[in-house]
Amino acid sequence: MNTSYDVQVYKIEVRKYAPTSSGKARTSYRVRWAVSGRKFGDTFKTKGLAESFRSKLIVAQREGTAFDTTTGLPEPMARALNARSWHQQAIAYVDLKWPRASAKHRKDIAEALTTATLALLSPRRGAPPTEEIRRALYRWSFNKGRRATDRPEELATALHWLESNTADLSSLSDPALTRKLLDALALRLDGKAAAASTVHRKRAIVSGALRYAVETGHLSTHPFERVTWKTPKLSTEVDRRAVVNQGQGQRLLIGFRQTTPELEALFGTMYWAALRPEESLNLLDSEYERPREKGGWGRLHLTGALSEAGTGWTDTGDAIEKRGLKHRADNAVREVPAAPPLCALLDRHIEQWPPGPNGRLFVTRRGPGGIYVAAKSRPVTRNAIGTAFHKARAAAFTPIEQASPLARRPYDLRAACVSYWLSRGISPALVARWAGHSIKVLLEIYASWIFGEEAAAMKRIEEGFELFPDDAGNIRPT
Repeated sequence: MNTSYDVQVYKIEVRKYAPTSSGKARTSYRVRWAVSGRKFGDTFKTKGLAESFRSKLIVAQREGTAFDTTTGLPEPMARALNARSWHQQAIAYVDLKWPRASAKHRKDIAEALTTATLALLSPRRGAPPTEEIRRALYRWSFNKGRRATDRPEELATALHWLESNTADLSSLSDPALTRKLLDALALRLDGKAAAASTVHRKRAIVSGALRYAVETGHLSTHPFERVTWKTPKLSTEVDRRAVVNQGQGQRLLIGFRQTTPELEALFGTMYWAALRPEESLNLLDSEYERPREKGGWGRLHLTGALSEAGTGWTDTGDAIEKRGLKHRADNAVREVPAAPPLCALLDRHIEQWPPGPNGRLFVTRRGPGGIYVAAKSRPVTRNAIGTAFHKARAAAFTPIEQASPLARRPYDLRAACVSYWLSRGISPALVARWAGHSIKVLLEIYASWIFGEEAAAMKRIEEGFELFPDDAGNIRPT
């Protein structure tokens, strides 16, 4: 908001008009003033209203209040004119981000803004149940695609109540309210502390919505800058306990072969080539370059990923969204070497389970009750991947291993591959290119694997041990 103290307030201008067809004459009263040489005016039906408004301008001028050069009003009045509720601001932010956001990110935005809105509700009577408000926000207010249709009848009451019962943006100048908002982002629905990654993600989204309010002039400063609130410490480094060694990895792949053999190669691409699960689902037969000779190296030419988000969040209305590679242009291609064991796995998979009609290697092949069905074009669902992974884990690991963090998620297989590459002394720049990371992110996540300093240090310490006979005459280091 641009302001000025150069203000002039003129006398009220009386305007008389000719009688109308009913024979009544009409008089209006116009208040005129100027800010930085730019003239403004407002017309009132009665002299009393005009004098009241003019006196507000004069009082503001005498008290040294800055005037907005766009509206001509004193700054407090200008801000009141541009007042916007949090609910309105959140919807505006959804509309801003929607066209360029992936379906999954759209869901993340809706989830974060729903949490924030519930913390900023006005404590008034007649409020619908919290769960009904949550559904109205998540399923309609913060979903641009659904807002293009008629309001659902079952959500109409909650949506009508929300329009006038969330805090104004200006009220976030109160640090207590801002802190209440931040505290809400750190909790799950059951009231327990949320994971650090969830808190960071939600805080970033809500901060973006407030930053957009500053850009549009509905807030003068970002509310988060006025409070001291620490987000939970986020550990980006991969947990060594979750990374399988080669023996454990081999047992896990055998577990897939025993439980869901048609998915062994899917998990093999994560373990041997560090593919993300969504990249494995998008892998086409044409993107697999076979080895020139048996037992040799092949190559994968990755062109995108498949993400399962739900029908309400994609532009096509399909539950699956096809998108480009992460952090790359839509038409980018990432090449990853396919080790001989992976090539053998893929060749066997393609021979036993030919690609689907669309050329994808990993498509739904099981129907109700686990019965095999003809290959379709539908990719393997997230639930099917999770079920297969836990079955193989139970079949491959000992009870102690199952109770540990070892390979609890399919993504841990990718971490095992990247960790192995780095432990073998492969250049971090090359590993980052194969894995689809930036070098900065790679260094943050896998720093402990890059040069093997710890293992080398322990080896040097062990080499310095002196040998002495023990009581039984055996030679042992002390």
